[in-house]
Amino acid sequence: MENLIFSLNATVPVFLMMILGLVFKKIGWIDDIFASKMNKFVFMVPLPVLVFEDLATVDFSKVWDVKFVLFCFIVTIISITISFLISCLLGDKTVRGEFIQAAYRSSAALLGIAFIQNIYGNAGMAPLMIIGSVPLYNMMAVVILSVFKPGQSGLDRTVVKKTLKGIVTNPILIGIVAGLVWSALKIPMPAIPKKVISSIGNVATPMGLMAMGATFDIKKAFGKIKPSAIAAFMKLIGLCAIFLPIAVKLGFRTDKLVAILIMLGSATTVSSFVMAKNMGHEGTLSSSVVMLTTMFSAFTVTGWLYILRHFMLIWHKVTYIKCNLVFSQPVIDLQKVSDHLRTCHQLSIPWFTIVFRTV
Repeated sequence: MENLIFSLNATVPVFLMMILGLVFKKIGWIDDIFASKMNKFVFMVPLPVLVFEDLATVDFSKVWDVKFVLFCFIVTIISITISFLISCLLGDKTVRGEFIQAAYRSSAALLGIAFIQNIYGNAGMAPLMIIGSVPLYNMMAVVILSVFKPGQSGLDRTVVKKTLKGIVTNPILIGIVAGLVWSALKIPMPAIPKKVISSIGNVATPMGLMAMGATFDIKKAFGKIKPSAIAAFMKLIGLCAIFLPIAVKLGFRTDKLVAILIMLGSATTVSSFVMAKNMGHEGTLSSSVVMLTTMFSAFTVTGWLYILRHFMLIWHKVTYIKCNLVFSQPVIDLQKVSDHLRTCHQLSIPWFTIVFRTV
């Protein structure tokens, strides 16, 4: 029960914010234009500021993890390859490009930061996960949608150049690089700018999630249902089942493991529909997968978190505190020892130390 409560506490607030956005749209407080502008604003300002703040205020040497970034990069490449191979089995070849993109491309930036921040109080390893996966997401999306565009068999150089420029000028990636540089140079953060930056960054998660909820359209979830269902299954369950055990075997835990889970098993990003539509694809399959994965990820992500928590692979940040108990009396109160061990267990601390000392 404790593990289930932990998992629900991590996921329910995130999805309630999305539902709130949907409700606001239904009652007319948010319309499509406003939701679109909210999405753009979050992407351009608060989200980059949030990742900048998290990285700029920590020691660069402690944040950077080559092994973790390489893992995210390699797993993304393999995920794209798996999606491509499965797309070869589809009867309708005109949707291959949309299928491949929808099956691997996660809402890594927004949902990754939202979940980790909800559990650990900061973005944690999400920025490094974004470095290892998001640029590759975008570049491969252009290649895939260009190669498998209906009626086209080659790459459009103009589109590729434009997208590569978009990657270089991506606000989130700029925020990450700026934060890493700031941290590496050990530049102090004055109190007033720090407070302003913090205030701006704090609106990223709630505003972004409400905007995502406001753009949800359940009617579109049932267009091209068979390939959509296959892509959604891969996105929410298949890739996680393949790569999470490998991540555990390699020693990734806590916020790193949560970041990997979101990279693999979060809902397909809304931008996959936008890009598919603007690159000559119908867009129905993309929108269907976005809707299906958004709808069911509330259950699947909660389930994955429950499994990881059950096997003591993730825990709250307070578990980094070492449990010490010093007895100065020659006669030990066994009830006191029992209470202490129970406290350690409730905090899910994987190890503890009891020091016996005589007077």
